[in-house]
Amino acid sequence: MTRRRVIVVGDVMLDVIAKPLARVASTSDTPASVHVGRGGAAANMAAALAESGHEVVFVGACGDDPARAIFTDALAREGVDVRLQVTSGVTGTVVAVVADDAQRAMLTDRGANSLLDGSFILAQLDEPFEHVHVSGYTLLDAATRAAGASALRFARERGRHSSVDVCSVGPLSHVTPEVFLAAAREASMLFANEEEALALSGELDVEDALRSLARSFVEVLVTRGPHGAVAMCANEVARSASRSDLVLDTTGAGDAATGAFLGARLHGANLDDALALAMKASARVVRALGARAD
Repeated sequence: MTRRRVIVVGDVMLDVIAKPLARVASTSDTPASVHVGRGGAAANMAAALAESGHEVVFVGACGDDPARAIFTDALAREGVDVRLQVTSGVTGTVVAVVADDAQRAMLTDRGANSLLDGSFILAQLDEPFEHVHVSGYTLLDAATRAAGASALRFARERGRHSSVDVCSVGPLSHVTPEVFLAAAREASMLFANEEEALALSGELDVEDALRSLARSFVEVLVTRGPHGAVAMCANEVARSASRSDLVLDTTGAGDAATGAFLGARLHGANLDDALALAMKASARVVRALGARAD
């Protein structure tokens, strides 16, 4: 396998994940399982790439607070070189409430992530790299959209591949698919879940969405939860069923899948093998609370 140097740009987040163990008492205490740790879609991607054997640098913005240390220490233990722009803001935090069906509702404070500066990103790109991944959250935020787009443009101008993931259908609907696609147009690869792919393409069927998005990107991966995933590159389409047998929490499952998929593709794996690894990675994550399987 060929080890690649990958730069991942995205949010620095502290995750607080709660799964109620009884009916929520609106004015009193409710027993729950609670997990606190580093979060962030891009950080999940970075960890998955490092687990795949690549050299990974994570680039983001944070506050000078305890959450910064929790995030940095955790990601460094996962084998990622963490480079953060320390700002006057507070480190981003998300509170996720997990329902009985393992789906989650997220309350998000982006905090210092909106202060990420394009010049800080480009300074990290001065060092050699083979691939750049930019989190969709960076492109969905008007404050950092230009910075994320500049990283993708920098990679293309230097003949390097790049990727983006959509991350969240709510913000996508707010900023509009047209704005997102314009910001992501320099990327080689696009990752989305089924709901995001349909919203981004305007199609009603996932296969139609895949082919529509493949006209704008060299390679497209669409994850489909319990229905597995589908990918397309150069008119080749690959499909894989889900391998999940126990689902407790879906937090980070898509990130694990896309990270494993990208890691395999950077090693030279074909679409079918990369999808198989993606489904295995996703199945591990959903068995426990939080974005990382123990």
